[in-house]
Amino acid sequence: MHPSHHKVYRIAGLSWSGIELRDLAKAWIVISLAFAIVLVGFSFSLRFLLGVLLSGFTVGTAFLLHELGHKVVAQRYGCFAEFRSFDQMLLLCLVMSFFGFVFAAPGAVMIAGNVSRERNGKISAAGPLVNLVLALLFLLAYVAMPGMVFKYGAMINAWLAIFNLLPIWVFDGAKVWRWHKGVYSVMMAISIGFLVLTTVSWA
Repeated sequence: MHPSHHKVYRIAGLSWSGIELRDLAKAWIVISLAFAIVLVGFSFSLRFLLGVLLSGFTVGTAFLLHELGHKVVAQRYGCFAEFRSFDQMLLLCLVMSFFGFVFAAPGAVMIAGNVSRERNGKISAAGPLVNLVLALLFLLAYVAMPGMVFKYGAMINAWLAIFNLLPIWVFDGAKVWRWHKGVYSVMMAISIGFLVLTTVSWA
C-alpha cells in the first residue's frame, strides 16, 4: 500500500485523502442500510427511514470511530494509514442483511511503514478498544436515561468488538492474538460481558 496521490486533507490532526473519505462514506451508508434492514425490515416507509437514521448514528459511529482508532495509533507510529472499502464485502453485507445477518467487514485501514508484531498488535487492538469504550458509554447513558438508542448502541459496539476480535483471517483479533494472548483474552472477555449485559437489558 502506497500513499494516495489524491488530495490530502488535515482533519482533527490526521491526514485524510479524498478517496479515503469517499470509501468511509460508502461503507457508512451500506452498513447503516444493512443494520436497518435487519432491525426493522426493508420497506419504503418512515419506520425504515428511522431505522436507517438509528443505525447510522449507532452502527455508523461505531464503525467510523473503530477505523479512526486504527488510524490514530498507526499515524502516531509514523506509518501511512488510510481506510479502503472492500466493495465485494459491502455487497455481501447488504445481501446477507435480507436474510437477517450482517457480515460486517466493510473495509480496513491499510498500513505502510515500520510495523513490528507489537506495533501491529496495538494498532489492531485500537479499533475494538474504541468499540468497548463506546459500549461502556452507551451502557452508562442507558442506566442514566433508558432508551432504545442507548441499548442498541451498547449492543452493537459489543457485537462489533467481538466480531473484529475473531482470531481468524485478516481480522484484528488474529493480529492481537499473535502480539499478546493475555491482552486478547481480556478484551474478548470484556466484549462478551458487555454483549451479555446488553442482551439482558434488551429483554
